[in-house]
Parts: sequence; structure tokens; C-alpha cells
Amino acid sequence: MNLIDTHCHIYASEFDVDRSAMFARAEDEGITKMLMPAIDASTHEHMIQLEREFPDKCRAMMGLHPGSVKENYLEELRIVEEWFEKRPFVAVGETGLDFYWDLTYSKEQYKVFQQQIEWAAQFDIPVVIHSRNSIDECIGMIAENQKGNLKGIFHCFSGSVEQAKKIIDLNFYLGIGGVLTFKKSGLDCVVEQLDLGNIVLETDAPYLAPVPFRGKRNECSYVKYVAAKLAEIKKMTIDEIANITTQNAIKLFNL
Repeated sequence: MNLIDTHCHIYASEFDVDRSAMFARAEDEGITKMLMPAIDASTHEHMIQLEREFPDKCRAMMGLHPGSVKENYLEELRIVEEWFEKRPFVAVGETGLDFYWDLTYSKEQYKVFQQQIEWAAQFDIPVVIHSRNSIDECIGMIAENQKGNLKGIFHCFSGSVEQAKKIIDLNFYLGIGGVLTFKKSGLDCVVEQLDLGNIVLETDAPYLAPVPFRGKRNECSYVKYVAAKLAEIKKMTIDEIANITTQNAIKLFNL
């Protein structure tokens, strides 16, 4: 089985105690690629170093997370731009809007998201979108900027069928993770109505661990539980799910 975790923060300090063992468990479960979204300047070097250590498995994105948009956002964007000038990245992200925790810098979040959308178009790479409490706003921004060449993922999608179809119509993918396994999320009913052609799998490790590990640290090997739940919903085998979602990821990220 060949699975790709399209979104994992495995450079985070939560993995410092057993990162090598985590990689071994992922390999045992057939996880062949782990795509790492950026957060901000405090973590870029850690992420890049991990990619250097595991070049066959890890691929880095570059961007500024909406939760890290503060008064110094212009400096953070400058650092991101400098990284793009140094070398290629597999995607822009994670970027987007987060209206769950704090609305203090909501206007700045829009500016930062817009800049990163423009970079994605400029470099012809996907943009990976964080849309907590802001799915419609993020859809709106992508729609405004979609000139036919934008592509990417709405990471950790947990919206409605209507929202999913709007995203797919914009030629974007849905990142499906551990929330799919949560009993009361309702995401199973949404995914049941969608074609698999625009779905990729992710963990968001170390966050949002699937059942039976909900509430504990997430890791890349657990993407198999998301694949298994999706197989159950779609009445397919896990190998079929792995093949389709992996090919989707390979196509989108040009792996």
C-alpha cells in the first residue's frame, strides 16, 4: 500500500523524543511521502533541516500560517519571499484565514493570504489553505483569483456538500484527515456524496488524531485510519482508496 500524508507538522517539538521511530512506523504502514506545511519564521529552519535529513520522504512547503499573522506580518512575508528566492518548494502554505481564535489581525490575514495566492500563481505550485471558521471567505478569495491556473487544497476540510462542490468547481482538492473518523463530525455524510477525484489524505500531525487515538498526538502512520474510514464510507477496499488518493496527490504536487 502506498499512502501520502499531504499535511503534517512532523518538524514540531512534539516529535523530538521519537522522530526516528515515528518515521519507521510510517514506513511500516506504507506512507511513502510526507508533505510539510510551513508555520512561520520560528519553524522554517527545523522544517528545512528535516527535509534535508529525509529527502526521499519529506517535502517542504513555504508560507505563513494565518495564526502567525501578527504586527510583524510584513517581516514574516519578507522571510517567506527570501526562501522562495533561494530554492523551489512543493507548495505555498499553509496560508488562509483563521477566524476561530482571534480576529485582531483579520484584515492583515486577508492581505497575507492574497500575497500567498499570488505566489502560488507565480510559481505554478499549489496553495494549501487553512480555513477554520472561514471556509466561505476562503472560497471567495480563491474564486476572485482563479484565472484557470490556481490549484491547491482546502486543508482539514469539514464543511458542507455545497461548500465542497464549490471548492471542487474551482479545481481545488479537499484534504481529509482524522475528523472523518469522529462520530459527530458529519463529515462522513458529506464525503459519501463526493467523488474521490478531488480528495487527498492528511493527518495534520501532531494534531487531530483519528479514532482510536483521538485526543492523543497524531502521526503520519495514522493516515491509514483515515483511509480505512473512507473505504468503509465508499464501500471500497483500502487499497483502492490508497491508490486513488495517492495518485491525486502525485498529480497535484507534481511528485
